[in-house]
Amino acid sequence: MAKMAANGVKQQGHRPGIHKQKNKEHKHGKHRTKGEIERENKGRVSVTALTKKQRKEQKKMDRRHKANQLRRNKKDMVLTEKRRLGSRDGPPHLVVVVSLHAGVDAGAVTKLLRGEGAGGVVHQDRCISGVSDSFGLILPRFKQRFTFLSHSTADMHSLLDMAKTADSLVFVLDSTEGWDSYGDYCLSCLFAQGLPSHALVCQGVSDLPVKKRVESRRALSKITEVRFPDARLFPLDSEQDATLLLRHLGTQRQRKLGFRSRRSHLLCQHVTFTPNSPAEGTGGGPTGLGTLCVSGYVRGRPLRVDRLVHICGHGDFQLSQIDAPSDPLPLNLTSRPAKPGKGGDVEMLDGGEDEAPVRVLMKADPSCRESLQTEAEVDPMDGEQTWPTETELLEAEEARKNKRVMKVPKGTSDYQATWIVDEDEEENGEMYEESSDDDGDDMMDEAMDGEDEENNSQDASSCCGSEEEEEEEEEEEEEEEVCSTERAGPDHRYDEHMDEAAEEEGLKRYREARANEMFPDEVDTPLDTPARIRFQRYRGLKSFRSSPWDPMENLPLNYSRIFQFQNFERTRHRILAEAAADEEGAMVGWYVTLHIIDVPFSVMESVQSGKPLVLVSLLPHEQKMSVMHVLVRRHPSNTEPIKSKEELVFHCGFRRFRASPIFSQHTSADKHKMERFLRPDAPTVVSVYAPITFSPAGVLLFKQRNDGIQDLVATGSLLSCDPQRIVLKRIVLSGHPFKINRRSAVVRYMFFNRDDIMWFKPVELRTKWGRRGHIKEALGTHGHMKCVFDNQLRSQDTVLINLYKRVYPRWTYDPYVPLPLPWVKREGTVEMDDLDME
Repeated sequence: MAKMAANGVKQQGHRPGIHKQKNKEHKHGKHRTKGEIERENKGRVSVTALTKKQRKEQKKMDRRHKANQLRRNKKDMVLTEKRRLGSRDGPPHLVVVVSLHAGVDAGAVTKLLRGEGAGGVVHQDRCISGVSDSFGLILPRFKQRFTFLSHSTADMHSLLDMAKTADSLVFVLDSTEGWDSYGDYCLSCLFAQGLPSHALVCQGVSDLPVKKRVESRRALSKITEVRFPDARLFPLDSEQDATLLLRHLGTQRQRKLGFRSRRSHLLCQHVTFTPNSPAEGTGGGPTGLGTLCVSGYVRGRPLRVDRLVHICGHGDFQLSQIDAPSDPLPLNLTSRPAKPGKGGDVEMLDGGEDEAPVRVLMKADPSCRESLQTEAEVDPMDGEQTWPTETELLEAEEARKNKRVMKVPKGTSDYQATWIVDEDEEENGEMYEESSDDDGDDMMDEAMDGEDEENNSQDASSCCGSEEEEEEEEEEEEEEEVCSTERAGPDHRYDEHMDEAAEEEGLKRYREARANEMFPDEVDTPLDTPARIRFQRYRGLKSFRSSPWDPMENLPLNYSRIFQFQNFERTRHRILAEAAADEEGAMVGWYVTLHIIDVPFSVMESVQSGKPLVLVSLLPHEQKMSVMHVLVRRHPSNTEPIKSKEELVFHCGFRRFRASPIFSQHTSADKHKMERFLRPDAPTVVSVYAPITFSPAGVLLFKQRNDGIQDLVATGSLLSCDPQRIVLKRIVLSGHPFKINRRSAVVRYMFFNRDDIMWFKPVELRTKWGRRGHIKEALGTHGHMKCVFDNQLRSQDTVLINLYKRVYPRWTYDPYVPLPLPWVKREGTVEMDDLDME
């Protein structure tokens, strides 16, 4: 050291490497203030912050001012939307009057509202096509305009269609009972679909004595608070009451329904039909296609001419152009007399609907217009192979070398010998062909389940002798003759109206549901068919939760006809955001005429028969078919068993259709167990082939009886659109422990031959008491097997084996739903047989 210092050589200090340990600084419990951070940074920004979105750092008062500004803008937007409804810039306030009791008359309410004492001016009579009791009303005092309509509640389809477009509903109640059973049924359907703003009205309160008016209103409020806890009850017996009701309807808060606020829709007020010319090749005439011109006020969102439109109950169609006729209900005209038959008439015209000049707003461009394609184009040659691969050539060469030696007749060539098949192979081939179809396999499952009870009854009856059977038949014939002569009066008339076939079908369905509830998914192994052939499409799973299942494996042919999104939620958010920001097309509040091309004449016949016509503009992709999943709950009013793959009527948003769905459990796993029946105590996922619909949207499920009545079965909402959702059908094979040892047992009655035992040997066993095990070996040739378990079995225990297969809905989609018949007579509780079916 001394020498180095003396020589003037400075010692070099130690430099830390890259792996030097860096200890944490001592946390003194204090933090730097914003001012200290700003002074230390001196305006410098870190490198990582430069790559992110710059957010201006605001002070406390600035943040408070920004929050107040956002709140004020949101409030102004809501007030602007509220004031626009019924004003000069918006569509008229659409009010639907609904009677909820057979003893009240909705026509008396509309008659009182159109009176001069209410302060309004009736500007149009029959302003809605197909609805006779409808009129337009202008209130100069409130600077608002209304459209009132009342329709019979017996037609449930028309009632739900009008509620989809109505801004407000006026429920007419009885002064003592409120609503009857059918009125409660209508309320259940309206609440499930989505209830807009509403008001409760009752008549006849002024006719009561003064001392009983308060008691009557208090009793009626107690009845209505079950359904409408915060609703106000309006008496409607005078013109002053009508004025108060109109003021309330014009100023009340509007409830926003998601399925209609994101789509453009309108209620048709004027409809004309022009048949196509024969030169166009579309079959013009009273039963062919034509151009339907509908006029109405645009509601919801702006209407674009290149989008498809859906007419409720009739299907999807294309637009050719949009016109702008004169407004039939202008707010600035208050003393103009009403035009009889104008606005709500139905005509067969070849020209325009009004003498005034009509402006053409926009015409559709065929290159930009959305197509009506609902299914994907299927090429049957996609799965074909034009040339064998190298591996297939090698396999064929090995198969040629390993030729099977077989005896053939003398003089048979090699080519002829290849066509000679052994008996065993022929039998196996026939077995495979019989069970090659999915639907056939499902039908076989149902048949095997239903034959259990019949076999039991046949086994019990086979023990009797032929002599006893003959004696019993003679006694039964004598008893039937005596009963037929003695029976008369009401019993005979009651039996005449009974449908024996329907009774037998209901009994069979009830027994199947009861058996499935007591022994869920249990199936008896057939005696005449090997289990490995009967259940060849099933497989065992080590764990239903964690075992893998490929969603693209063995897809049915119908999956080539549907569409699938790479990410449905992302597409849904993008399309709804684009629809909310889109300001092109016919704006909300405009009175327009839509030219709909290639419409069948049946739409015009529906309008002529007195049914309202509702039209909605579809979002992109909403005309394409896919697998839709709906989350529903069983309606408490219906207790009849509903089996999976049974045809139901769906009301989904603006659509209604018939389809055969499958039911499954609502879980967060990647596999979902199929339910054989619609459960009454838990939410159920209903999967069906249907057009794509972006949620939110309410869903109603109806079941149509043989006599045409439709019962409300379940209600719910859209869940998702996912063809890759795996729904597994489970079957359970059961066996009985014959001999029980400490850790093993001999089980019988699960299989009936040795080959079936060896086939299902890898599948894990379980018992009803929680034991788990596996098959060790087969004993004999009659289905006895030795099984090993994790603990000793009990004598009353049952050995089970779970098998699974993936199931799919049936392709029975039908957009045309027949009209429902009223399920009960409104004047009382008379059944369907007493109704006038004409």
